[in-house]
Amino acid sequence: MPKDRMNVIFIVLDSYRQDHVRFYCPDSPVETPHLDALARESVVFDNCYPEGLPTIPVRTCWLTGERTLVHRPWQPLTPEDRSVAELLSDEGYLTACFTDCYHYFKPGMNMHRGFQVWDWIRGQEYDAYRSAPLTRLKLEDYVKDSFPPRWKKIVETALKNVEEFETAEDHYCARLVRRASEWLAANAAQQPIFLWLDSFDPHEPWTPPKEFDKYTDPNYTGKKIVLPPGGPAREHMTEEEIAYTRGLYAGECHYVDYYIGELTSALKQVGLYDNSLIVLIADHGHPLADHGKFLKGGDRMYSELLKVPCMLRFPGGAYGGRRLDALASFHDILPTLLDAIGLGNNLDALPGESLMPVIRGEVEAIRQAVISGYYGAPDRCIRDRVWSYIRRPEGEPDELYNLLQDPKEQVNLIDEFPDEARRLAMQFGSLYALKGAPIKGIQGKYELADTAVE
Repeated sequence: MPKDRMNVIFIVLDSYRQDHVRFYCPDSPVETPHLDALARESVVFDNCYPEGLPTIPVRTCWLTGERTLVHRPWQPLTPEDRSVAELLSDEGYLTACFTDCYHYFKPGMNMHRGFQVWDWIRGQEYDAYRSAPLTRLKLEDYVKDSFPPRWKKIVETALKNVEEFETAEDHYCARLVRRASEWLAANAAQQPIFLWLDSFDPHEPWTPPKEFDKYTDPNYTGKKIVLPPGGPAREHMTEEEIAYTRGLYAGECHYVDYYIGELTSALKQVGLYDNSLIVLIADHGHPLADHGKFLKGGDRMYSELLKVPCMLRFPGGAYGGRRLDALASFHDILPTLLDAIGLGNNLDALPGESLMPVIRGEVEAIRQAVISGYYGAPDRCIRDRVWSYIRRPEGEPDELYNLLQDPKEQVNLIDEFPDEARRLAMQFGSLYALKGAPIKGIQGKYELADTAVE
């Protein structure tokens, strides 16, 4: 194996919306100086989309390079899967996984398979971590009478896990970065290194450290809805409450940005920043009642869920400063990584395409359209760089948006441009449940059925 093979630092941010990074959206209210700085030195993709959602199907895709929308529900790696951790371990890399995504370490899961080192930070969301009754926090301050009893119990579990926090250093992302940085300092000499750092923040519940809670109204005296229930938001929340919860999410994004800065500083201190391929990406965004609902779900196939930050910083800043609108799907990430580090002879075994020809400027695009959805939901979103077509279940009208003229997807053009919807639908066949049924126009006012949420 070549001694100069580049290190790989793979950073995952869970539920981080693209429009909450100022590099992507200068009008964003959120301060993200560290993500912006990394982006300026990276190749940045505007249109890299998840195929099969949500959390575990996405990570399965990244780890194995396999598609997950059609054949892979939320499940552990199978015995037949070959993960990037296993491959790079065989190639002489020291491989390590640091995460606070508690889905990794639930009984029966094995997403860390193949890593030589792994470390868990416990307590995110409703990880069954603490059982003692609340003492400092009061559940009634965080829920409303309209919340279902089961949801109130979920919120209570989440509050138990964060009740002891005093400063930002107590919070999950800080602890995760600190643990990984200590490992990097102790192991920097054992190159090449493959570090997988997977931050569950800014995933809900949104409890930003007080020094980052800068985006909520300081005069707000209502309920602290850190974990709203799914479904129509205005059935449970006032406009003031919705604005407050959105501010909490923004604070979480700011806090995560700060600790990404701490991680890049740690990489520089141990000499790994400039000789590593650094990949930073989110598994998906998060609906904040942009289209009426909080939380992720199979019917929420809009940009607030689908558009994510995606940036690759190459050693020495090679190709840095390029911002590309070429379409990419998450199963293109592993082929790109392998191609970049000199293991491109593995690409024939993977369904995705390397983005390196696009990054080097040899071609403008590798895809004409991408598709996204949930394995267990009937809705599908098919996009190119201009149009987004949302295929809805029978009995519900389809949706079509011009992403350039209407980036917030407010004006459904399905009746005006059915041929554009048909053109996109024809690019994916019946395996994706696009059975060639006619495009369904608007049929009056309707409300999408609520589906299960992650």
